Amino acid sequence: MTTLIVGLILFLGIHSLSIVNEPLRNRLHSQLGEGAFKGLYSVVSLIGLVLIVWGYGAARMDPTVLYTPAGWLRHLAMLLLIPVFPLLFATYFPGKIKAKLKHPMLVAVKLWALAHLLANGMLHDVLLFGAFLTWAVVDRISMKRRTERSIPTLPASKANDAIAVVGGLAVYVITVFWAHQWLIGVSPV
Repeated sequence: MTTLIVGLILFLGIHSLSIVNEPLRNRLHSQLGEGAFKGLYSVVSLIGLVLIVWGYGAARMDPTVLYTPAGWLRHLAMLLLIPVFPLLFATYFPGKIKAKLKHPMLVAVKLWALAHLLANGMLHDVLLFGAFLTWAVVDRISMKRRTERSIPTLPASKANDAIAVVGGLAVYVITVFWAHQWLIGVSPV
């Protein structure tokens, strides 16, 4: 469990730099330069992600049950997960979806985490998905007081919403019927 917690601290910690201390983030960006800053950010994120995957896998071997979700919550979770990939796509394919939600990736993270909390009641599940849900909520709230940074996206287009929905739903289907089992070892259906 310690490995999972350290991974979450590293991954979500580096992703929280703007939340807790935007001046420090900006100073580091200026002092290191964009390439070095992004490199350091990426390395810390990758180490955190590897530790999360490793720690989560290890924690699954010795689970602690916190609650047992009702069977129907799995169906609700599957419904909540339908828009997740289209929202992720909409982050980089700007159209009406992105304009309406402003931060579709954070909405996707919140839905993904909430759905998994509804369907899973082990301690390691609550730590992982609860941490991501908390981070996404706090990050969205903090954006109201921060200077918004642009992210690289394709040019805005009316076609982007269709690309986001069709592409996202295709990834959802692949994930549900194959990739989740292959990557995580658990079939959602």
